[in-house]
Amino acid sequence: MANKQPDQIVAEMRKEEQQRQAGYREQALKLYPHVCGRCSREFEGKKLRELTVHHRDHNHDNNPADGSNWDLLCVYCHDHEHTQGVQEQRSIDGPTDRCNKPSLAHSPFAALAEKFKQPK
Repeated sequence: MANKQPDQIVAEMRKEEQQRQAGYREQALKLYPHVCGRCSREFEGKKLRELTVHHRDHNHDNNPADGSNWDLLCVYCHDHEHTQGVQEQRSIDGPTDRCNKPSLAHSPFAALAEKFKQPK
């Protein structure tokens, strides 16, 4: 067996991932209406590419045939869904109620000006 170059290995892995995603995406599009599960926006034609498959348990290898681990989300809601976890980790309190999670308007530099004030 010949040694493969790292670039070749990465290219093969990406191709396999795309094939795997195409399989469950096509299956999800057959199972569910072409509507975002969060914002309820409808998709058809060329806009259908903006509808993505979200894995409820965040495990991309968990793809049951009945689609029970999937939600169809538009790219915007999908990004927001994954950003919520990032925002939650940044929170000192770590609220568990999804409705009370920190806003995306959170500014990590909000108190920075106070840090630079010179002592009197």
